[in-house]
Amino acid sequence: MKKNHILLFSLVLSFSLLILSCTDLDDEEQYIPVSPVVVDLTQVPYPKLSDYKFFEGDMKNQKPALNVIPYEPASSLFTDYAHKKRFVWMPIGVKANYNGDGNVLDLPIGSVLIKTFYYENVQNITPVGGTRIIETRLMIKKASGWIFAEYVWNAEQTEAYLDLNGSFTEISWLENGVPKSTNYRIPNEVQCIICHKSEEMVNGTEVIKHIPIGIKPQNLNLYYNYNGVTKNQLTKWIEQGYLNDNFSLPTVENTTVDYNDTSKSVELRARSYVDINCAHCHQNERHCDYRPMRYAFSETANNLTNMGVCVSTQDMQDFSPSLSKIVSPANINRSMMYHRLNTENEAIRMPLHGRTIIHTEGLQLIGQWINTLQPCP
Repeated sequence: MKKNHILLFSLVLSFSLLILSCTDLDDEEQYIPVSPVVVDLTQVPYPKLSDYKFFEGDMKNQKPALNVIPYEPASSLFTDYAHKKRFVWMPIGVKANYNGDGNVLDLPIGSVLIKTFYYENVQNITPVGGTRIIETRLMIKKASGWIFAEYVWNAEQTEAYLDLNGSFTEISWLENGVPKSTNYRIPNEVQCIICHKSEEMVNGTEVIKHIPIGIKPQNLNLYYNYNGVTKNQLTKWIEQGYLNDNFSLPTVENTTVDYNDTSKSVELRARSYVDINCAHCHQNERHCDYRPMRYAFSETANNLTNMGVCVSTQDMQDFSPSLSKIVSPANINRSMMYHRLNTENEAIRMPLHGRTIIHTEGLQLIGQWINTLQPCP
C-alpha cells in the first residue's frame, strides 16, 4: 500500500511539473518584446534626450532601442565635417507613404527622426583623440505638423538638454590626419525653419509647413548593415512595418550616389552633392525659390539650367562682374557657385546655414564637374 502511495505521488508530481513546464513554454512563445521608447505628443519636446529612451545602455554609444531603426542617405549633408548617426522611430500600427522617388516619405503622426552630430579624433578634449558628441536633433510629427527639438550634449557625454536658442562650441580635430578647427554652430529654431520650411497656399492663405530633408526614396535606395544582416533600407522599412509596400524601388538612374565614390561619374556625384546640400532651399515654395536653379536630383538629369549652367548673375549685387554666370563652363573663376562654396564669409557663402568652413572635397568635386562642361551657346 505504501508503495502505491509513493507511486501515485510520483505520478502527480511528474504531471504537475509537466504542466508547469508547458505553461512556461507557452509564456515564452507568447512574450512579445515592447519598445521602451516614450513619445507623448502632448508632452514633447522633453527637457532631456534620455527621456525618450531611444537608446539602450550608455546613451553616448547610440545603441538604438527596440524599433529605433538606423538609416543613412547615399550622400550626406556637409556640416563642418561632423559625422552623423540617423535613426527613425514610429508608433505601432502606422506606416509611412511613398510620394515619389524624389519626394520625402510621408511619415505618420507620432514619428520621430533622430540625428546625432559628433566628431572623432578630437584634439581639445581629454583624453585627446576621442569622440565628442555635440548635438542631437529631433523632428517630431504632431497632428499640427513637424516640430524641432534640439538637444545639446554635456561635456561628460552623459546627457543632452533641450535648447532651441542656438549656441557655439569650439572643436578641434584631425580630418584624415589634417588638423582642423571651427567654432561649431548649433542652430536655433529659426535657422532650422529656414532649411526645412515649405510654403503652400491653403484657401488663399500662405501656410508654412516644416518638412524633413533626407528621407527621399532615391536617397535611401541602398544597402545598410543591420547588425551583420545587409538589406536595402527601403525593404527594411517595409519589413519593419514602417513603410507601405505599394511602390517599386527607384531605378538605378533615379537613385542618388555617394558623392565621395570616385567609381561613379563626376556628373552623378555633382548632381548628388547639390541634391543633398542645396535642393532643400532651391526648389519651388522654398527659401531660395526666386532663383532659377532646381537642384533636386530628379530635376537635373537632362537640365543644365537647373544646375545653374550658363545662368546669368546680372541681378546679383555686390559681386565682381567677372562672376557672370552661376556656372560658367570650364571656368571656375567666373562661376558664382564655385565662388560662394569657396568662402567662409557668412554674408555670401553657400549654403547659408550648416557650415562655417569650406568643404574642400566638395569644392574639388564641383570644380571638376565645371571643367567637364561645354561652353555656353
